[in-house]
Amino acid sequence: MFTVITPSTHDIGAFDVRRTLPNKERTMVGPFIFVDQFGPAHFDIGQGMDVRPHPHINLSTLTYLFEGAIDHRDSLGTYATIRPGACNLMTAGRGIVHSERTPAAERASGSPISGMQTWLALPDGKEEVDPAFEHVAAEDLPIVEDGQVSARVIMGSLWGVTAPTTQHSATIYADILMNAGASLPVEAEADERAVLVAMGDARLDDEALDRYSLYILKPGQAMTLRADSDARVMLLGGEAFTTPRHLWWNFVSSSRDRINEAKHDWKNRKFPLVPGDTEEFIPLPGMPKVPGYP
Repeated sequence: MFTVITPSTHDIGAFDVRRTLPNKERTMVGPFIFVDQFGPAHFDIGQGMDVRPHPHINLSTLTYLFEGAIDHRDSLGTYATIRPGACNLMTAGRGIVHSERTPAAERASGSPISGMQTWLALPDGKEEVDPAFEHVAAEDLPIVEDGQVSARVIMGSLWGVTAPTTQHSATIYADILMNAGASLPVEAEADERAVLVAMGDARLDDEALDRYSLYILKPGQAMTLRADSDARVMLLGGEAFTTPRHLWWNFVSSSRDRINEAKHDWKNRKFPLVPGDTEEFIPLPGMPKVPGYP
């Protein structure tokens, strides 16, 4: 009926990050090649997230928050603060550098943090596009509601609505809030689909779902998502890739040689700087066990 990916959990100091992709059993679901769920947690006064400048190639990062706020800066000169319900889509293409930090106001008062960080591999022919950044406000992302369910479509087309977020390949991504006892059909049109319970308790048909695990659904099979308590469930997937992707640290590409080139360029400081955040950077690791957060 489905494949279950149990997350690996990483304590990065202030909060836990639960990673389900990549995994030895499965590397991608549609274009999604990296799936982190983090929090919920609360920063003490004076504390916050500080992900120093670091590079990416041949992928898009998509940040989506349930609670809190993050300042994004990148080498294009972008400065944008993301808050719950909005999304930040950063397309690395041929190369970009960015940082993510807790805003000063939230750092001064103490603040919650919880959300999703995902990476989407860029398809063949688009891996080396120009880097770009897109902030889509919460009010611009469509919501499907029936009184018991409120589903925000972050990317792609679901339940008769379409998000304005740029797609480089066919993608679905949604944040689903469900009252206890509610149900919702999981559309079967996408090549590959998966669900992740971020909060509460839910089931697919009659199968209870473990919180934080990624459930990859059988292609073409219609299923019904049911909430046993108030719940928050992420639905993601899209077009299946036919060309394998390689992942090393923060780099994704169909070419190992391209990743080696990016490693050389970052080690030798050939990537552009991040305006307003030039004092620090994450050095190239010797042999990262997992990609992503330092």
